[in-house]
Amino acid sequence: MSFDNVLTEVREFGPYQKRIYALLTLPWIVHSPFMFISVFILATPDYRCKIPGYQNDSYHVTDDSHKAAIDKYIPLDTSGINEYDRCHVISYSQNTTHLVECSSWVYSNELFYSTLASDMDLVCDDKYKTSLSKTIFFAGVFVGSFGFGLLSDLIGRKKTLFTAIFLLSASAFSMVASPSYLVFVCLRFCVGVCNVGVFMTAYVTCMEWVGPSKRSWAGLVIACFGPFGEMYLVLMSFLLRDWRYIIIAMATPVALTFILWWFIPESPRWLASRGRLKEAKVILQRAAEVNETKVPEKVDVMVENTSEKQETGRLWLLLSTKPLLKRSFIIFYNWMVVSMTFYGLSLNVGNLYGNIYVNYVISVLVEFPGHIVPLFVIDRYGRKKSHIFFMLFGGIACLLTIFPVTFGGKDIQAVTTALAMVGKCGATAAFATIYVFAAELFPTVVRNAGMGASSCCARIGGMISPFIADLSGIVGGSSGKAIPLVIFGGASVVAGLLTLILPETFGTTLPETIEDGKTFGKGGKEFQLLCRPMSFIHKKDIEGDPERADIDMEGELKKYASILKGYQPRWVILDHKQGVLKYYMREGMITNKNTNTQIHKFSALCNLQNGVMEWRHGVEWSGVEWSGLDSTL
Repeated sequence: MSFDNVLTEVREFGPYQKRIYALLTLPWIVHSPFMFISVFILATPDYRCKIPGYQNDSYHVTDDSHKAAIDKYIPLDTSGINEYDRCHVISYSQNTTHLVECSSWVYSNELFYSTLASDMDLVCDDKYKTSLSKTIFFAGVFVGSFGFGLLSDLIGRKKTLFTAIFLLSASAFSMVASPSYLVFVCLRFCVGVCNVGVFMTAYVTCMEWVGPSKRSWAGLVIACFGPFGEMYLVLMSFLLRDWRYIIIAMATPVALTFILWWFIPESPRWLASRGRLKEAKVILQRAAEVNETKVPEKVDVMVENTSEKQETGRLWLLLSTKPLLKRSFIIFYNWMVVSMTFYGLSLNVGNLYGNIYVNYVISVLVEFPGHIVPLFVIDRYGRKKSHIFFMLFGGIACLLTIFPVTFGGKDIQAVTTALAMVGKCGATAAFATIYVFAAELFPTVVRNAGMGASSCCARIGGMISPFIADLSGIVGGSSGKAIPLVIFGGASVVAGLLTLILPETFGTTLPETIEDGKTFGKGGKEFQLLCRPMSFIHKKDIEGDPERADIDMEGELKKYASILKGYQPRWVILDHKQGVLKYYMREGMITNKNTNTQIHKFSALCNLQNGVMEWRHGVEWSGVEWSGLDSTL
């Protein structure tokens, strides 16, 4: 008996799992601010060189004599934008003047009282250090995804989660006392390592508690809680405006989540995989009591199925044949671009027209439809079409920013910001979709390796994103604001077009072996559509009318022929050897009980055997299972 079978008997997403799921959303919420906190703590306020010898110099003009001193010592910027030079002062000696690099600066306190950039003078020649700090954080995320993944398999999900929580809060609090830039970036790296440990382990634990038919939904929904943490970030940043206090405000909720230790149990799936069946059974019994069900008697042999060694493959197998190599390259590129665009657009809000706090709130708000829409479209229109649409939707919006910048000037800069937010919404939706789509494209034997490599590509995209986002500051002017958006948009459009080459996974039997992967998506011999004579069927299944009437069954079946083309007889035979395929009705859709894949609208139960499709008529469809059907017509 597999663990999924046990979980189905206990209830796939009963009250007990909902309680665990709700508690695990808290670590997900408190981790998200650290992914974007650099928008505020590493922001560079408006600045200029400090006037030599002027004791009480400030960025803002205080009186006429102050204005005269500024005009005397601070030259205008050579770019012609009528602003003061930020990196040079005029030096007077022996009746001659020349420009020299300044060694101290004054900063505007209109938006921030203190940031790391203003405290440590990370401007002019040291301006790259703010981008480098962001990249080092994502490098930590890259390392942490490996380290905490191995640790969670070794010592368990619960211990790993709370180890990450403790280390994350400790590293974050330590950042506040950073005496130098070097110490800060080292601690920032540690925060990246631990931060991914928190959300990755919380995510895995959630998925291991949810049954197979609810798992895809649960994985998409938990991501919707991240924006709540981001809203907390922008609120505290607006109220505090000091980088040290902001970090303390973000680290405190992380430390408080340690109280969840007494409410979240170890994953019984992990316990079973390690042979600790008695402990797993105790936890499952507790879940069954809350769910008002019973643990099946065969749970004692669960470990034999859960922990047994299955055929596994290595990553190089994905590169061993041309079809898999091409498919893997497209998947990896999509992961890199989606991550680069999502994080890049988030980090770029400070470079857009408008108030940084307002821009960031809008940036967070557009994430909600980005997370929610895929819940309703990927099972209706398929993974491939949905992902292509989201990538092109967001990418084209970013590319369009070049027009208001080029032809509109400063008068319609708000349009640039609006288009950037549309791009962020598309990137968010694409991020949610690629998780499901990519996992289904990789053959089972290399799925973990493929998803691990995809995650690495996503981290690389994250590491690149800060430098692209900060190009606007390097280039300067209104055109500089469009450059990062054009890069993000162009890369997204290319990724979306490349996805056209990938096969659809929705409504198909997923590839199990490398051999399956080679032929997946090429289509198979169309199933022979055969039908037993039927006197009647509910007309409501087709037209919404509850009255019964005779209909042409063969004609109705032909409507769905194109949907069934993706099924290859070889896969069906393999499935049939493992047991008769069972389908049941869920909300008017025929649904594969194992994968929860909706096939098509039609109230009939079917059994696929050796490429022949048989139909059975029944009055009550919900929960009905057919087995042992012969293939004789």
